[in-house]
Amino acid sequence: MQALFESVQVGEIACQNRVFMAPMTRSRADANDCPTDLHVDYYTQRASSGLIFTEGVQPSIHGKGYARTPGLHDEKQVAAWRRVTDAVHARGGRIVAQLMHVGRISSHYNKSPGARTVAPCAIKANIEMFTDAAGMQPCDTPEALSAAGIAAVINEYAESAAMAKSAGFDGVELHCTSGYLPMQFMAHNTNLRTDNYGGSAAGRVRFVVEVMESLAARIGAGRVGLRICPANPFNDVLDFNPIETHTSLLEAIRPLRCGWVHVIASPDKSIDAFALARRHHDGAVIINDGFQPASAAAAIEAKIGDAVSFGRHYIANPDLVERIAGGFELARFDRKTLYSPGATGYIDYPAHKRAP
Repeated sequence: MQALFESVQVGEIACQNRVFMAPMTRSRADANDCPTDLHVDYYTQRASSGLIFTEGVQPSIHGKGYARTPGLHDEKQVAAWRRVTDAVHARGGRIVAQLMHVGRISSHYNKSPGARTVAPCAIKANIEMFTDAAGMQPCDTPEALSAAGIAAVINEYAESAAMAKSAGFDGVELHCTSGYLPMQFMAHNTNLRTDNYGGSAAGRVRFVVEVMESLAARIGAGRVGLRICPANPFNDVLDFNPIETHTSLLEAIRPLRCGWVHVIASPDKSIDAFALARRHHDGAVIINDGFQPASAAAAIEAKIGDAVSFGRHYIANPDLVERIAGGFELARFDRKTLYSPGATGYIDYPAHKRAP
């Protein structure tokens, strides 16, 4: 397991080990989309991670889709997140905000008054989503972004990155998978545009490239990363040639020298997503594929990735690093409390009890 406990440089972020915490929606934000005392405890409990990626954080009121998810677009949210980052840093940890604009994966029941639902085209997602107010509901039909609207969204991302810096985050990661707005621009079935943001692979990745450029310009490329999962059909997206699309994307942002690419293995394993990232990105590569500790260590030793992000294991094992180091059994999480409000299933998983 030694490979997991070596330090690693991720862009400008020095990480104490290679056991990273993956971003996971947990739906505990308050009515103002602010993190609470629960978030302070939750992330601080996991501060021994080499690098924490937060749950998806909306960069504007228009970017919210799910119930009780936090934002990073006003000063109350900045102040609330500052409590989280200060607590993590006090424990020696590092933490990055994942910026997540859901685009058309949204219901007005979960959004603030006046918030819009936007996408590359006015094509409704063929899924339902949970709302606190009305249970399961179909997604709203989005409005197609104009050229000026695209520029406005890119600026919202940049402003949110600046707020992340003010809130004490060590960097930001652009969520570019799971059928959310960036992937809606990249996918063939959600982007039927005939302007410079559609058509060819270069056109379909243009929005993502310009967002990455704006983030790098605002806080420095070494503190900016990208999360991808080629061929992921989640939330009703379809890319007919994900290798071409993602190669075009990675090559387009390569000159920026961004800090990292965070890669989820392709669901059907038809693409070696890790190798694709290695070929087309010069910085750190963080890999995610439901790894167990032993397989994670082997992947690092084989130089498949520079670090491994764990999701499910970090839910029930706040001291995951210490458990792996000690060879202790990993606890299992309760699926029923993944997204429920309150402390249960969130901050009440105990650390391993050592024998006296």
